[in-house]
Amino acid sequence: MAEIARITVFPVKGLDGIDVEATEVLDGGTLEYDREFALFDADSEVLNGKRTDRVHELRVDFDPASAELAVEAPDGETRQFDLSEDEDRERAGDWFGEFFGEDLTLRRDASLGFVDRREMGPSVVSTATLETVASWFDGMTVDGARRRLRANVEVAGVEPFWEDRFLGEDAPAFEAGGVRFEGVTPCGRCVVPERDPDTGERLAEFRERFVRKREETFPDWADEEAFDHFYAVMLIARVPEADRGGTVRVGDPVDVSD
Repeated sequence: MAEIARITVFPVKGLDGIDVEATEVLDGGTLEYDREFALFDADSEVLNGKRTDRVHELRVDFDPASAELAVEAPDGETRQFDLSEDEDRERAGDWFGEFFGEDLTLRRDASLGFVDRREMGPSVVSTATLETVASWFDGMTVDGARRRLRANVEVAGVEPFWEDRFLGEDAPAFEAGGVRFEGVTPCGRCVVPERDPDTGERLAEFRERFVRKREETFPDWADEEAFDHFYAVMLIARVPEADRGGTVRVGDPVDVSD
């Protein structure tokens, strides 16, 4: 049976995600706590994994109940910040600025978050897709693939690349917990999946092998015209306005609908 296997949100854009048992869909169509905070430089440009591989040196955890962010640096130094407090967000910005060697400010957007595609919503992938991608690379674990691809919603009990069926003309949607997810676009990948999520080390020829294997295994039932290229995996979905405010939970059955 298809069901929601995992829900992951990324409280600070570019840094580690946290798994949650349930999440509310915000009025803006994104998930609660997802990219709620982001680091910006003096030119109001965001700092993320595309910009620097040093994000992989940090381990972070976030407690939604208290809004406390815990950060561990490579040397073992740990810091805690209460991100509900303006003063602590300023302190956090200063600490991250010192670490990355830039003048940084930690900003908050609790209504939409600092997602890349601000008119869209959660990212979706199947567990089977992660297993398949991991099998393409020696030594890559399923959890390693999961951390490289950074999806919000993971669906179990379906075939590899199940999420591709929701793209293209006349594609269906799916529902979970009374919330409808409509496919918008495949997620074209950047440099981040090429890197080991713990060390930042780049995997040689990752992109080339990924593209070759993705083309070889592209499902016959998927609409290839919905893809500009094969360096893409994961669905970017949209939640209709009528379903925003709903809650999605781990274990919710997933049903395909017209």
